[in-house]
Amino acid sequence: MRAWRVPRYGPFAEVLEVADVPRPEPGPGETRVRVAAAALNFADILHVAGEYQERIPPPFTPGLEVAGTTDDGRRVFGPVSPPHGGFAQEALLRTTWPWPEGMSAAQAAGFFVSYQTGWCALHHRTTLAAGETLLVLAAAGGVGLAAVQLGRAAGARVIGVVGDEAKAAVVRAAGAEVLVAPDDLVAAVRELTGGRGADVVYDPVGGDSFDAARRVVAWEGRLLVIGFAGGRIADAPTNHALVKNYAVVGVHWAAYRERSPELVEAWQREIEALWARRAIDPLVGAEYAFEDLPTALTELAARRTTGRVVLRAP
Repeated sequence: MRAWRVPRYGPFAEVLEVADVPRPEPGPGETRVRVAAAALNFADILHVAGEYQERIPPPFTPGLEVAGTTDDGRRVFGPVSPPHGGFAQEALLRTTWPWPEGMSAAQAAGFFVSYQTGWCALHHRTTLAAGETLLVLAAAGGVGLAAVQLGRAAGARVIGVVGDEAKAAVVRAAGAEVLVAPDDLVAAVRELTGGRGADVVYDPVGGDSFDAARRVVAWEGRLLVIGFAGGRIADAPTNHALVKNYAVVGVHWAAYRERSPELVEAWQREIEALWARRAIDPLVGAEYAFEDLPTALTELAARRTTGRVVLRAP
């Protein structure tokens, strides 16, 4: 079968290659699927570079989540079982979920990681209450937009930070107030919140964005560390957390799949209940042909995308 392969760690534009490889054989607890669509995640870039906290030894096929058809004809979606990732004709899944009624292949492919991350952050690592203010950085991306929708479903006031007006339109459509690349994020958030700040900050960016966001966390607020798409891991001065009495909360969702799979199952039932009443709506911002994976990753890395970015099967 055809698959994108990582023969050695490095920048994706330099090391990714298409190869003919044997079909993956399922091991205990694994399910083989013929891939219909595979969603891209920023973590894919880190995996290829060997910079993710949990390394996959080369050679491997990247791609963390897919939608497809099992050998016995069931339509499913879910996270892959490395090293047999989703950017291929066939992949192995460690857990499968029935493809939700009414979803396209592209929507189903990107339904798992972003909403699971958001639910874990907003309802497990903290408890976002109705009426609270949620500030979402990089709100038009796949992870950010899922958090916007989950925040709205929880009854929170949501403020999204985006890079341009095109992204702003997407986030407004999801029901959030929007700040478009403000020169002074601190002043803009304080103005919107009457000086109080945000009860919860959802930060998948890190770096300078984290530095600004911690200054607008409300008294007894929570700053959720989702990732470091901005490239720099920020410092969290403990004296500042003490004076403002806020919490810096790590959200390593992927670890729950091994440590507490029963929680992941419970969260997924909650998320699918929201889909069933259309309180959430997965947005696919772009679909790419199989051969165009490097281009798709380039757009994702440059943060020029909105919603989920999906690779079609070869």
